[in-house]
Amino acid sequence: MTALMNPADFRTALENAIKGKSANKSPFSIAWAEGKLSRTHLSRWAENHYHYVGPFADYLGYVYGRMPAAYVDAKDFLLQNMYEEEIGGDRHTDLLIRFAEACGTTRERITNPDNMAASTRGLQSWCYTVAMREDPIVAVAGLVVGLESQVPSIYRRQTPTLREVYKFTDEEVEFFDLHIVSDEIHGERGYQIVLEHATTPDLQQRCLKICEVGAQMRLMYTNGLYKEYVEADLPLTELKLAA
Repeated sequence: MTALMNPADFRTALENAIKGKSANKSPFSIAWAEGKLSRTHLSRWAENHYHYVGPFADYLGYVYGRMPAAYVDAKDFLLQNMYEEEIGGDRHTDLLIRFAEACGTTRERITNPDNMAASTRGLQSWCYTVAMREDPIVAVAGLVVGLESQVPSIYRRQTPTLREVYKFTDEEVEFFDLHIVSDEIHGERGYQIVLEHATTPDLQQRCLKICEVGAQMRLMYTNGLYKEYVEADLPLTELKLAA
């Protein structure tokens, strides 16, 4: 029988569950960091990303509604996260649309769900399923630790290229700058909630598994964008893929 891990060992195990599955390893992310994507490719990314991150406050709302009232810290975090997504200053999806329009696409194309790739539909559906059906602490592990905590490392590689290669303005890339900061904070708070409230061996193991699956889902989503929109223009042989 698996023993209950202490917080330090559990934290390391959560981090290891994500390692090796980061979306940074996707050919799409590598091409972006190398400045080899076209603005059309970036438009397709934005059109898809809108349908993954656009409902993020909805995902968290379902988790909030099922979180035990005694877990005040967790409920407060979820509310704060939803507030920042939707009404705490500029709406995050509006910042994404601003970037997308700078790439050359339109608000109508971005908000049209018919423009989602199959892998985007899969990730969005997984997020809703986790939010509605998993234990609330397991859901925080999947959505916040497994997915959201990855964002700063991804955007730190991509954002300099947007400025230096594509010559986007600071205003046009505000979406990325904001999430490098906010999602680092959110990810850490997610870790702390899971460390505090996953108090049985079974719950710890479920959190570890969903973090692993969450990382796999984001990698699948990003790989799907490469297959759908980029591969015909930029084969793998033209990318510096890690061994």
